[in-house]
Amino acid sequence: MHLSDKTTKQVTETKYLATDNTDRYRTIMRYFYEQYEKLQYWLYQTDIYEELMTLEYFHRKKYTEEQCQQDLTQLCEWKNLYAVQDTKKVLSIDAFKNRKYRYQLSEYSVEIERMLIRLENLSIEGASLEPSLVERIRNEIVKITEMEHASNEKASSWWKSLNDDFIKLNRNYQDYIRELNSLKAEEMMKTRQFLIFKDKFLEYLRQFVKSLQYHSGPIEGCLRKVNQEQCNHILHKVLEHEKTIPRTNGDLDEVLFMENAVGRWNNIYRWFVAADGKEPESSKVFEMTNEMIRKITRYATQLSSLGHGGASRKEEYLKVLSDFHGQASIADCHKLAACVFGVEKTFHLKGDFKRDTESINSGVYEESPTEFIIAPRIRTYRQKAERSGIAERAALKEEMKRKTLEKVEREKKLLQGYIKEQVLDFATLPIIEPEVRDTFLVWLSKALENKSRVAKTEDGKRYRVIGGEAGERCKVKCTDGVFEMPSYRIIFEEEGQS
Repeated sequence: MHLSDKTTKQVTETKYLATDNTDRYRTIMRYFYEQYEKLQYWLYQTDIYEELMTLEYFHRKKYTEEQCQQDLTQLCEWKNLYAVQDTKKVLSIDAFKNRKYRYQLSEYSVEIERMLIRLENLSIEGASLEPSLVERIRNEIVKITEMEHASNEKASSWWKSLNDDFIKLNRNYQDYIRELNSLKAEEMMKTRQFLIFKDKFLEYLRQFVKSLQYHSGPIEGCLRKVNQEQCNHILHKVLEHEKTIPRTNGDLDEVLFMENAVGRWNNIYRWFVAADGKEPESSKVFEMTNEMIRKITRYATQLSSLGHGGASRKEEYLKVLSDFHGQASIADCHKLAACVFGVEKTFHLKGDFKRDTESINSGVYEESPTEFIIAPRIRTYRQKAERSGIAERAALKEEMKRKTLEKVEREKKLLQGYIKEQVLDFATLPIIEPEVRDTFLVWLSKALENKSRVAKTEDGKRYRVIGGEAGERCKVKCTDGVFEMPSYRIIFEEEGQS
């Protein structure tokens, strides 16, 4: 994107569209544009005022010549009009001083009025899908190899025709899809009047899809055969022809023209050919159109079902009555009723049932019954608590007490057997049992968890851990293997020592 002064400056020519007295300004500008279309480029103030006074709207507002002169002057300040003094019919100095002007539309104003007319007729014209556009684009793309050897004028004409058709196709399908997805179209599809022209609508969309399917493949094949050098050669021919056209607004910007031309070619290429891992735009159009066809068909089906919903079912009822009348017993009538109307007040129960068999052919009546306890569905319901007595746990407590005392006694024996002079040195331990090793490691871990490295055994014996900082390691031999660890020592304190 090139950001220039023209892009960032204010467009003063559009001020008359939304300001005070817009109704007067727009009426004057529309009259100027209508005369411009009739090749009447210059108008006098008297011509404009006389035309405005033929309108009832300006009669009611008591529009004056002074107001008309003020409006024309303001439009000239906004550069919507050009004013030139007419000196041909001046017969005196006073007439020259009165400055009788002729007015003409500026180029910006012409384009603004054209845009406004298109906007005003937007809902009238509407958008459409023209299958012939795709065919015309295909015919133009096929000629691309001929354009390499064609004259500059012919290449330029081919390029303009291709761009016009592509712009029209791209713009029309976007506008048409947008209209079909609008809220107004959604509401229209839900009305019964939609069924009247539903078939024509679907046929219109299908014709476009068929044309797109038929022509997009050959277009893609032709585009893939064109390399960048061929494309640049043709676009330079177009540029050379554009340079020969005289222009009043200055010389042609060749760099900007080539950038726009290459950008347009790339857009045409990506519209029909997959590039950079992205699907082409034609595939998206095909999907959107098919989705719209499915949507229309769905709405039409729903409307049809609603239309048949209220139809008389007299014949069906008579057939059901005759079937009931032909049954031999009331039991057979019950069975027929179950087939015709289904089971009344059915309950669907889901759970983890314990079946007696895994056969899928087993019937409901062949299965064993299962009981369900169903609680009332009321807020005040509370499940009734079951009363129970206090269990006697004296024996369990005695068993736990005995195990605890045995554990304490076992630890005392360990202290006596492996602790020498109140010190347990892991490096000097003999071969020990796994249970003894686990007990020593529990003591060690309890002390190492504290910063002071102090802890107590189960019987309240206080101890502290030293060693292991200098990287010294030792091997503790056990009956189930050798355990390697840092060389720690556990120092037990005597009674009364703190």
